[in-house]
Amino acid sequence: ENVVKSNIEPMKKVAKTLRNYKVGIINIIKYRVTNARAEQFNGAIQKLNHIAHGYRNFDNLRCAVLFFNGKLDLFSHN
Repeated sequence: ENVVKSNIEPMKKVAKTLRNYKVGIINIIKYRVTNARAEQFNGAIQKLNHIAHGYRNFDNLRCAVLFFNGKLDLFSHN
């Protein structure tokens, strides 16, 4: 509050930035969650897509993503 009333423009800018991102800052401190996992997974998908030079359809891409990320059970007993 005092910073906003001051005449120091760089400090006003910092205070405004902190106020605008307050919820995100509190969440990162409270939950210790970032989007790093999502970015890592997206990178893996992009790598698969690049290696295969694209997939004919979404189902083929989906199978490759599930297979190479260990979520596809090849020996399903349905």
